[in-house]
Amino acid sequence: MKDFTTGNVSKLIFNFALPMLLGNVFQQLYNIVDSIIVGKVLGKEALASVGASFPIIFTLIALLIGIGSGFSIVISQFYGARDIDRVKRSIDTMYIFLFVSGIVASVLGIYYSEELFLLLQLPVELIPQATTYLNIYMAGMILFFGFNGTSSVLRGLGDSKTPLYFLILASILNIAFDLLFVMVFKWGIAGAAWATVIAQGVAFVAALLYLNNTHKIMKFSFAKLRFDTDLFKKSLKIGLPSGLQHTFVAVGMMTLLGIVNTFGTDVIAAYTAAGRIDSLAMMPAMNFSQAVSAFVGQNLGANKIERVKKGFKATFIMSNIFCLAMTALIVIFGGDLMRMFTRDPQVIEIGQNYLIIVSSFYLVFSSMFTIHGVLRGAGDTIIPMFITLFSLWIIRIPAAYLLSDKIGADGIWWSIPMGWVIGMSFSYIYYRTGKWKTKSIISTLGNQ
Repeated sequence: MKDFTTGNVSKLIFNFALPMLLGNVFQQLYNIVDSIIVGKVLGKEALASVGASFPIIFTLIALLIGIGSGFSIVISQFYGARDIDRVKRSIDTMYIFLFVSGIVASVLGIYYSEELFLLLQLPVELIPQATTYLNIYMAGMILFFGFNGTSSVLRGLGDSKTPLYFLILASILNIAFDLLFVMVFKWGIAGAAWATVIAQGVAFVAALLYLNNTHKIMKFSFAKLRFDTDLFKKSLKIGLPSGLQHTFVAVGMMTLLGIVNTFGTDVIAAYTAAGRIDSLAMMPAMNFSQAVSAFVGQNLGANKIERVKKGFKATFIMSNIFCLAMTALIVIFGGDLMRMFTRDPQVIEIGQNYLIIVSSFYLVFSSMFTIHGVLRGAGDTIIPMFITLFSLWIIRIPAAYLLSDKIGADGIWWSIPMGWVIGMSFSYIYYRTGKWKTKSIISTLGNQ
C-alpha cells in the first residue's frame, strides 16, 4: 500500500500511474485484439456489430461504475486518515453492492438487447451478430464488476501494481481464447465474447485467491461480508454524481452511435476500429487522473492542501507530455493503425479522418481529466458532472447532429473536440475558485 502524504510528489504520482497505465494498455490490448481478429477473420460487418455493443454495455453499467468510484474515494480518504476499520467496512459494502448490481445489469442487458439495437437504428443485417455478442458479454457482468471492484479498492489503498499483474493475465488469456474460439473452433462473434468473459473470470478468481493469502486488509469471504448502511450512504453521496454523469455520458454515446448508424456499415466499422485506437491513446490522461485522485484523497484526508496543489501541477505536466506523444504517433501512423483492423479502403479512410481530427485535441482532453481527477479525489463530484453533461449534451451531440448533416461523418468527429474545449474551460475556471478544498469527507464524519 502506498502512502502519498510524504515523499517526492512527481515520483509518487508517476510510479503509481505507470502500473495502472500498463494494466489498462493490456486491458485495451485485448479489446483491440478482439476487434482485429473479428475484423480480419469475420469481416467488417462483425467488426461493426462488436462496436455497436459497447455503448449499450457502458450505458447499462455506467451508474454502477460511478458509484463504485465513490467507494474508492472513501477508501482512499479513510486510509489517508489511518482509519483501517472503516476501510475494511467500506470494502465489504462495495462488494455486496457490486455483486447485486452485476446480476441486475446482466438481466436487463440480455432481456432488452435486440430492442436497444432497433432503437439505435443499427442496420438490420448487423442485429443478429450484435445481439449474440452483447448477450454473452452481459452474462459475465458480475465477473467484470468483481475484478474491477477489486482493482479499484487496491488503488484506493495505494497499490497499483497488483491490478497490473492480473490485467496482464486477463489480456494474455483473452488473446489466447480469441485465437482458439474464433480461428480454431470457428465460433464466430460468440467466440470473441466468450473469450473476454472467461478471461475476466479467471483473472477475478486469481486476484481473490492472491489477496486472501497475501493482503493484510483485503481478506475476501462471502460469509463475512458486512454491509454498512452509513458508509454506503457516504459513498453514494460522493459516487452518485459520478454515476449519473457516467450514465448521461453513456446515453450520450448511444445517441451518437444512433447518428453514426445512419451512415451504414463502413462508418460503423471505422468508428469501432478508430475508437479502439483512440481509447488506447487516451489511457495516459485517464490513468494520471486516477493517480492524482488517490493522491488528493490521501493528502486531503491528512489536511495537506499545499501538497495537493503540487500534485496537480506535476500531473498536469506529465499527462500532457504523454498526450503530445500520442498525438504525434496517431497523426503519422493513423492509416497503418487502421489497416490492422480491416483491409477495406473505405473503412480505413474514414477511420483515419477520425483519428487525425480527434488526436489533434488530446492536450485539451488531458488537461480536463487532470482537473477532474483533483476534484474527484477531493470528493467534489457534482461540478465535474454538470460540466461533463453540458459539454456532451449541449455542445457535442447537437454539433454532431448539425455538422454530420452538412459535412457527413467528419462532422461527428469534429463534435468530440468541441465538447472537450468547452469542458476543459469550465473545469479550469472552477478549479481556480478553490471551492473543492472544502469537500473532504473526513472533516464531515468526525468521530462517528
